[in-house]
Amino acid sequence: MTARRGEADHAARMAKRKALQDRLVAERQVEKGLLIVHTGKGKGKTTAALGMAVRAVGHGMKVGVVQFVKGAMETGEKPVFDRLGVEFRPMGDGFTWDTQNRAADIASARAAWDEVRRMIADPGYGMIVADELNIVLRYDYLPLDEVLDAIAARPEMTHIVVTGRNAPEALIEAADLVTEMAQVKHPFREQGVKAQAGVEF
Repeated sequence: MTARRGEADHAARMAKRKALQDRLVAERQVEKGLLIVHTGKGKGKTTAALGMAVRAVGHGMKVGVVQFVKGAMETGEKPVFDRLGVEFRPMGDGFTWDTQNRAADIASARAAWDEVRRMIADPGYGMIVADELNIVLRYDYLPLDEVLDAIAARPEMTHIVVTGRNAPEALIEAADLVTEMAQVKHPFREQGVKAQAGVEF
């Protein structure tokens, strides 16, 4: 009897929840290109953005990925995206502590940003990923106002995904969706495990 009553209570709760959810879904009718920001100290910002890129490709969208900072080493995702027909452009020279050349880093950031702007100007793109853009903004390699103005002027249905730690507050305010990745545990820090293929790159 108790088990049956528990099942009935659960069914009633789920029916109530479904009715609420159905009403919320029916009320939301706006469609537009979103500005999505993945930030925070935890791992997974690029991984989440590239997962969204795969999803967009699956829906027939034209997708472009421009990577700031990254480019000094080969990653597992590039050959996959090349096969999918995604314009995938790693345009960085590596971590700033490796390059140790601010002028060269600024020039690389500018070249990568010019590529993002080219994609933004083309309404054929359904999604553009600006991977690690937050890093170059943090180091003032690009003017934040210029970035925000270009993103705001994008075609109405173009989604822009920006990743990297320390997203500027103004970018967070402009965004439609912001996710902050929090680090709980990381094998590099706690166990001395080096970066591994298929996990970090």
